[in-house]
Parts: sequence; structure tokens; C-alpha cells
Amino acid sequence: MLDIKLVRTNPVLVKENIKKKFQEEKLPLVDEVLDLDAQFRASKARGDELRRQRNTISKEIGKLMSQGKKEEAEETKKKVGEIAGELEAMERKEGEMTEEIRKRMMVIPNIIDDSVPIGKDDSENVELERFGQPVVPEFEVPYHTDIMERLNGIDLDSARRTSGNGFYYLIGDVARLHEGILAFARDFMIDKGFTYCIPPFMIRSDVVTGVMSFAEMENMMYKIEGEDLYLIGTSEHSMIGKYAGNLLTEEQLPQTMTSYSPCFRKEVGAHGIEERGVYRIHQFEKQEMIVVCKPEESMDWYHKMWQYSVEFFRALDIPVRTLECCSGDLADLKVKSVDVEAWSPRQKKYFEVGSCSNMGDAQARRLGIRVKGKEENYFPHTLNNTVVAPPRMLIAFLENNLEADGSVKIPKALRMYMGGKEKIG
Repeated sequence: MLDIKLVRTNPVLVKENIKKKFQEEKLPLVDEVLDLDAQFRASKARGDELRRQRNTISKEIGKLMSQGKKEEAEETKKKVGEIAGELEAMERKEGEMTEEIRKRMMVIPNIIDDSVPIGKDDSENVELERFGQPVVPEFEVPYHTDIMERLNGIDLDSARRTSGNGFYYLIGDVARLHEGILAFARDFMIDKGFTYCIPPFMIRSDVVTGVMSFAEMENMMYKIEGEDLYLIGTSEHSMIGKYAGNLLTEEQLPQTMTSYSPCFRKEVGAHGIEERGVYRIHQFEKQEMIVVCKPEESMDWYHKMWQYSVEFFRALDIPVRTLECCSGDLADLKVKSVDVEAWSPRQKKYFEVGSCSNMGDAQARRLGIRVKGKEENYFPHTLNNTVVAPPRMLIAFLENNLEADGSVKIPKALRMYMGGKEKIG
């Protein structure tokens, strides 16, 4: 959510930003906010004047009573009653206007960074850099679930009977590999100086609307019937929500946390949910990283964070590339974002395995997270990034570490989590 002062003082900038995101339908919201804001401030000014009048008249009543002029005092009291009635109506109206302004401000997108490439959708995202040499082996690489089934590592048919499409049973060495990757991700981030955390897996609606846009919420979140609780789609939601309403000191910054959680997503409108695989699924597990920092430090952290993801995947012998998200592909709260994509030898292309985002002060503003500055309080910046999200990541791992005989080699970094095994098969 933007600062109302920015909309008030520079509406042209706000409108240009909306155009850069190809959301012209939101342009009227800026003028609506300006109009409501003008009415609100006029009402506040009128209210201040009425309060001054009430104070003056109240003093006058005291004088009249002390002089024994009870009838005049009673008449004057009527004026105070009229003022009180008008003030009550105005305060009620101000509350309504505040809510109307907030509704619109929650939909107006955050100001994107000047470095973000302009484009309508993900087809116009820009490749930044490749890490590792993508290889296509001489032997045929099977579909990822075929690899898992040959390892007796997955049961999709039983999951369909118990839960429907988009669910799975992982078994044996594949299940152990899944957990080993998460354990390695945990230790990898702890070694980077991040504090490990296991957060709540359900959050209230005010936290949901504090960390994401309404459109994302509708398409992603599962609501717990009869309660003000949602299943998290990523632990970032809980982790940023942890600081809601806090007044941090500058000495407490940056806050660097890495969190494990299961994640639950509706995947509304997602292509491939019916496919026989684990690319788009309703539940998965994830290791996340979040940072809460001073505004002037957020871009440095942004670059550090996506580089951590690249380093992690390279430690597992998986080639990756980074892809800068264009303006039209950025969610409304994001200032800047980069996707990390892993190489698929079977498909001979890269696919997304993680995303790093700088949210600016949007989440902090919505959740009331502040920092006690030397001169005045301010909103910190928040950032989030995927360390790893299996089982999708298993697709890249299995394909890139598959041997000609159908076995899967285990990189050195993972062997301690796999009982010392150098391969599974």
C-alpha cells in the first residue's frame, strides 16, 4: 500500500506506474482517492473548528452559570448539543471515507523500481545470467514421475483416491531425498547467518491481506470454514506477519530468518494440475528466507538473497538461470523480482523453481511494522525468497543427476542426509 502523501503530492507518478503495469482499469482509483482524501481533510478541518467553538461555548456556559444566568446558560447548552450532533455525524462519515480510501489504496500497485523492464506478461521477462552448463545426456530422460516410480518413490494413484488430483505419496529413498534437500537447505541458510524458524501454518485474514494482494489471495489461499484462518501458501506470510504491529529499533535490523513449512495452494486457473506429475500441486514443503531491513539496504539484500538460491542449486549440480520479472508480471506489492529457473534435460528448457522479491515498504505499511529512527519512525522494507520448494525441485534434481542405468547420483552436499549414499536406484 502506498503512502497517501505520495498519491496526494505526485498523482502523475502513481498513474504512470499503473500504466507501466498495464493496469489502466485502475487509473480512476487515483482520482477517487484524491477526491475522498480532499473531502476527508475538509471534514477534519471543519471538525477542528467545531471543537474550538465547543470549547469556547463551554467556557461561556461556565461564566453564565457563575453569574446566575441559568436561562442563558441553558440556551447556550443547546448550541453545544447541536455541535456534538454534527461532530458525531462527521466522525461517522470520516470513518466511512477512511475505509473507502483504504479499499482503493489496497488495490493501487506499489511503485516499481526504475530498473524493472517494461512488459505486459511473463513472456517479456528478461534473462539475466546462466550458472552452470546445461547438459542433455545421450540417453533418454524419462518423465519425472516415471523416474520416481522406477525408484519405488511415488504413489499418485493412492493419493487420488484419498485426496484427488494435485496430491502425492512420496516413499522410500525419494521421500528421504525430499527431506534431505530440505534439511540441507535449512543448514545452508543457517550457515549464511539466518535464524531458523518453524512458523504457524495458518494465519488470520488481516495478516493475509497485509502480505499479499486480493487477487493472489483469491487464487491461492484455502479458507478454514467457520474460522478467521487461512492455510498458508508460503511461510513468508507467517514470517512477515510475525512482525505485525511491532516497533523495531534500528539496532534490531536487519532481521534475517529462514523458515520451513508445508504450503497449501488452490492453484486456481493453473494449467497442468490434472497432469500426472508434481509440478503443480495443492500441497508441498518449502524452505524460505525473509529479511526485514532499512530501506537503503533492501537492494543489497535483494541481490544477496537470489544469489544464495543460485549457490544452493549449484551445490546440487543443477544448472540454473535468473530471469528478471517485467512490470506486467510483478504482483501489485512487488518493487522488483527475479525468478530462479532450473534446467530440465528432458524438456531442454528452464523452468521456475524459486522467486526472490523486494516488497519495499508495502507489507510493513499494511501490517504496521515500524522502526524507531533517530529523528522519526519509518517503515522498513521486507524481502522474501525461496531457498527450495520440493517436490517441484525434485524434477530438476532427478533429471540432472540421472545416470544411464536409471540410478540417481547424490551430490556430496546431500550425502550426509542420505546415510552416506552416493546414488539411489
